[in-house]
Amino acid sequence: MKLQTRITRLTITPEDEPIFSERATHIEIVDEAAGEYLVITQEQGNINNDNRSIAIDPSEWETIKSAIEQMLTIIRK
Repeated sequence: MKLQTRITRLTITPEDEPIFSERATHIEIVDEAAGEYLVITQEQGNINNDNRSIAIDPSEWETIKSAIEQMLTIIRK
C-alpha cells in the first residue's frame, strides 16, 4: 500500500496566542463523500462552545473571493 501525507488544516492565530484561542481561525479541507470543500471556523468566545463555520465549494471560491475583496476595499477606505 502506498501512503501519502496531506495537509488538511491550517490555523491562523494572533502571534502570541495558542491554537485554541477564541481568535483562532481554522481552515480545513473536508470531504463528506461528495467531493472536497473548505470549512472555515472560528470559536469567537461562543458560550455554547460551538464553532461558527462556513463551507466553500471550490467552484464557488472565485466569486466569493471577489465579493470579499470588494467589501474589504470598501472597509479600508
